[in-house]
Amino acid sequence: MIAIVKPGELSTRRSVDKGTEQQRQTVRTILNEVRNGGDGALLAYTRRFDGADLTRLDVTEEEIAAAYREVTEEWLASLREAAERIRRYHERQRQTSWFHPESDGTILGQLIRPLARVGIYVPGGRAAYPSSVLMNAIPAQVAGVEEIAMITPPDRDGRIPATTLVAAKEAGVTEIWKVGGAQAVAALAYGTESIRPVDKIVGPGNIYVAIAKQMVFGDVDIDMIAGPSEIVVVADETADPEWVAADLLSQAEHDPMASAVLITPSPALAERVAQALVQQCERLERREIAAQSLREQGAICVTSDMEEAISTANRLAPEHLELMVKQPWDWIGKVKNAGAIFLGPYSPEPVGDYFAGPNHVLPTNGTARFSSPLSVDDFVKKSSVIAYSREALFRDGSHVVRLAEGEGLGAHAASIRVRLERKEKGENDA
Repeated sequence: MIAIVKPGELSTRRSVDKGTEQQRQTVRTILNEVRNGGDGALLAYTRRFDGADLTRLDVTEEEIAAAYREVTEEWLASLREAAERIRRYHERQRQTSWFHPESDGTILGQLIRPLARVGIYVPGGRAAYPSSVLMNAIPAQVAGVEEIAMITPPDRDGRIPATTLVAAKEAGVTEIWKVGGAQAVAALAYGTESIRPVDKIVGPGNIYVAIAKQMVFGDVDIDMIAGPSEIVVVADETADPEWVAADLLSQAEHDPMASAVLITPSPALAERVAQALVQQCERLERREIAAQSLREQGAICVTSDMEEAISTANRLAPEHLELMVKQPWDWIGKVKNAGAIFLGPYSPEPVGDYFAGPNHVLPTNGTARFSSPLSVDDFVKKSSVIAYSREALFRDGSHVVRLAEGEGLGAHAASIRVRLERKEKGENDA
């Protein structure tokens, strides 16, 4: 079911589908038609792709109230506890504007302001992902974003899953729209008669959503282009093979393209985990998906020692990294590349997906080498503040003139020189 390989045989990049030219042309057409046709184009595409014949795109307060009646009190209590934990974690990420006065009267600083309006894409249709609603909306709310527009495709009856609607309400989403796919991205980027454009679009989707986000980037900001889920478990001889196998399968069941990799210096553990994977996979509802993922994208890598195991994990730069070792805190300092790090046997990856508090929107396919989890920082913008004093400008002006002239930018130099000359003539300056 799963290959046992050497460190050098592990690929650092997966071949992830970035879309065919035909798919890209389809998305271009959809973007243009929504940009020109507005709500009419959205309704037509919703009939065509989702089978829902809608007369309006917005979710009403009555629908949200009905959704609350559908969910259980126990589920709602769990959702609210998860939301509170996510909120507390992200509140620690908030930064404040700052100003630094210098002795010459100059003041330098930075203004930090929230984005005014963001859009959240939530996959839908036959599936429901309330956890993704919390993870995308709560950091925006904590950042101070006043308008959070959520888009999600309806089912054939024009309904949105009750759990998704309740999660949106609990997370502070201010408006919800029944539209999905590339057409939804177009609506958020360009606006329609009903949906006003946003400053940034976040959230995962299918290949058409991913392509659309790439194409509208520049008109709006986006978070990232997320690939299939992945997990790397670094484990030593003390790890429980049943637990390791269960954690690998927790990601393999996502998608045939999901990647689950065990890296261990223990050949005995490698064999026992391989056996446990076969046994546990047979009991899964999504066993065919998990089995294909393990067969085509998974691996068990046996290293010479723990140093090589950590080094191999750093090369992979995984979305999720579990350290299932005797003393995980002794090794965390050597981890250089990972979206999220889970320490010890009682920190399985699903705790991070749903409840612990850190964001589960993470860099994939090696991009943890240079990017970070979704955070409050993704929903703010920063402006530099420069208030030079008279004394400072006359002191530093000649340096600025010299550097500007060195680049051949005479008007830049003149902007400074006109002020210096006023002082040299003894004339009053502004």
